[in-house]
Amino acid sequence: MTIQPAVSLKGKLQVPGDKSISHRSVMLGAISEGVTEAENFLAGADCLSTISCFQQMGVRILREGTRVRIYGKGLHGLTKPEDVLDAGNSGTTVRLLSGILSGQEFSSEITGDDSIRRRPMNRVIRPLTMMGADVRARYENSCAPLIITGRPLTGISYQSPVASAQVKSCVLLAGLYADGPTSVTEPALSRDHTERMLRYFGADLTSSGTTASLLPGRPLCGSGIRVPGDISSAAYFIAAASLIPGSEIILENVGINPTRDGFLRAAAQMGADIQILREYSDGPEPAADLLVRSARLHGTTIEGDLIPALIDEIPMLAVMGAFAEGTTVIRDASELKVKESDRIATITENLLAMGADVTPAEDGLTIRGGAPLKGCVIDPHMDHRIAMSFAVAALAADGESRLLQKDCVSISYPMFFRDLSALAGS
Repeated sequence: MTIQPAVSLKGKLQVPGDKSISHRSVMLGAISEGVTEAENFLAGADCLSTISCFQQMGVRILREGTRVRIYGKGLHGLTKPEDVLDAGNSGTTVRLLSGILSGQEFSSEITGDDSIRRRPMNRVIRPLTMMGADVRARYENSCAPLIITGRPLTGISYQSPVASAQVKSCVLLAGLYADGPTSVTEPALSRDHTERMLRYFGADLTSSGTTASLLPGRPLCGSGIRVPGDISSAAYFIAAASLIPGSEIILENVGINPTRDGFLRAAAQMGADIQILREYSDGPEPAADLLVRSARLHGTTIEGDLIPALIDEIPMLAVMGAFAEGTTVIRDASELKVKESDRIATITENLLAMGADVTPAEDGLTIRGGAPLKGCVIDPHMDHRIAMSFAVAALAADGESRLLQKDCVSISYPMFFRDLSALAGS
């Protein structure tokens, strides 16, 4: 795909539904009693993988555009799948579903694509095993495929070594099937979509500091959910409008969950001009309309407790740092190395190709910004977030760029290039 520099971005846009919440609406809807209807559902490849897995376990799920209806079968109503469950490229599907599968009365196997089969699963295998689950990697390499034999589970108090919403969610979902209370304590608070959604569906869940505690026994009840726009998807347009002079856009119904709004906070630290026009508070998640205007950005340091709240947006923040005046330092983000690609390496490779001054580290990057970036050939290594971040970089760079593997954006945002072109007037 060839990308030319943009003159400015103008207009309104509602970005697709939040990927994390779309996943969870299907998972919790499937094990609830009654019908769950999710509006503004993200019909990306990852979320469709979650739908497919539950359909294989006997759950009736109907999809009409961005509206999905899930006919729940209750906590113990899933049936043994006839084939291996395929999570595609979705780490969320593998890790969260492992918690649910551990408490079933049948055995199952779950796998994914080549990328998923290289990603570490020990971080969920370990706590599930502590609960009495029988989870093992088929090839004894701590990676998918995972073979899960359902067993009675015991509640535990788990001290997670990492702040990970996927680990926390996996343990809490397994806790629905445990014989007593289950709690997860993190070193820093990761995104809390699962806690909010479990409470919304009727679970007995409390949170205090970085600890979430679940008391099993209550049935989950199906409900209606309006999925807010995904802040990770909105980040690309916020960055593009910030970087390209003369831009002014409105992004409607964007999720602003405090455990997920790290990108907004980091962008504000860099001098971005972002205003909240209207807030929405219906349902389990807060949302707002955002007004974004172009601004002169400056470098900042992104580290510590802020990292879990923006881990998926770091590729976009790194690009913003390359255009900003001064130095941007990203640290405490070693998690980037085990995403769809080694994002420290892929960010570095593509920034260098565009002429940026960047130094990688074990847990992040240092970007010395301010010099003009030039168009180049961008290789995202089949990583959707790298592809979208550097498509934005290409709009703000000097000269033509060529993006390889553009179709990988379908993992989370199938209509990304259409929406970007509409705001850019091209």
